[in-house]
Amino acid sequence: MATLTPDLAAARRIVVKIGSALLVDRATGALRADWLHGLAADVAALRGRGTDVVLVSSGSIALGRGVLGLPSGGLPLEQSQAAASVGQIRLARAYEEALSPHGIVTGQVLVTLEDSADRRRYLNSRATMETLLSLGVTPIVNENDTVATDEIRYGDNDRLAAQVAVTVGADVLVLLSDVDGLYTGNPQVDPAATRLDRVERITPEIEAMAGEGTSGLSKGGMVTKLMAARVATEGGAAMAITLGAVDRPLAALAGGAPATWFAAQTDPKAARKKWIAAMKPMGSLVVDAGAEAALADGRSLLPAGVTAVEGRFGRGDPVTIRSASGAHLGAGLTRYTAAEARAILGRRSADIEAILGYKGRAALIHRDDMVT
Repeated sequence: MATLTPDLAAARRIVVKIGSALLVDRATGALRADWLHGLAADVAALRGRGTDVVLVSSGSIALGRGVLGLPSGGLPLEQSQAAASVGQIRLARAYEEALSPHGIVTGQVLVTLEDSADRRRYLNSRATMETLLSLGVTPIVNENDTVATDEIRYGDNDRLAAQVAVTVGADVLVLLSDVDGLYTGNPQVDPAATRLDRVERITPEIEAMAGEGTSGLSKGGMVTKLMAARVATEGGAAMAITLGAVDRPLAALAGGAPATWFAAQTDPKAARKKWIAAMKPMGSLVVDAGAEAALADGRSLLPAGVTAVEGRFGRGDPVTIRSASGAHLGAGLTRYTAAEARAILGRRSADIEAILGYKGRAALIHRDDMVT
């Protein structure tokens, strides 16, 4: 097989999605500990090469329902949330016990669809995961099933994983699945069906394959994976669908195991800059010459360099950045409201707590949330 691109071994940041069926034995409801320890060895190997890893994991409801003695099949929302509450503790403990022998610290991050739809929540979750990764922590992300209702659910962890990949700026997303990729036909009924090793772009023809259930999964299964692929690749991450039930699945993928790779349509930083630039600004910040030079040098915008605040905006809203002469210098997502920005403009970051009454962020607009 030709060398896969992107090369998993060379990835800077990887998001891996793990489904319930991989973690929990369907018949007994018990954790598949041996498989999880193999995955932990894969994560440790990637971390040893300097690669950040984020795990998006299902399994809390599956683990919790067994403890509570709930029946198999669909559950009422309240019972699902109760099962998630009980199972989430066990899921977090399982990952901690599997990864800690490798010297890896884990952190739990629970999200809902609202956290990505609302810019303020999105920025907060992004900052939290970036901080965890900078401290050497491996985040374990799951949907917050204990509070999410049907109206604010992702509904599947494929799409959640894609959104997490975009949020953290990953360059690879791996969906560990019960099938080794996307097929041209249903391999269970069509002996001529072949797996697509690589998809350069998701076309209507590709979507039609998934819509007909040609992956060998349920009809909805591959549809949601293609939805995830579109989000991930347009956000700058390549995506792979590969068989997850094997021992050491990430090592197998890196070694050329069967998979379908979806090519990234851009790089993560460029995708984020494009997203910010396309937003309608809610206000403006006027900066002095020192801040203008700092921005040109790729640095964040600090309150000390701001001379005027125009408009009404909230945290996470887009604003333009202008020079004293009115020249457009860029745009970004502000970490403070307009009222807060007016209170701290021209002041040092160390003064923020005394002025606002709480310890805020040092930057008014972080360089990662800015396009110039």
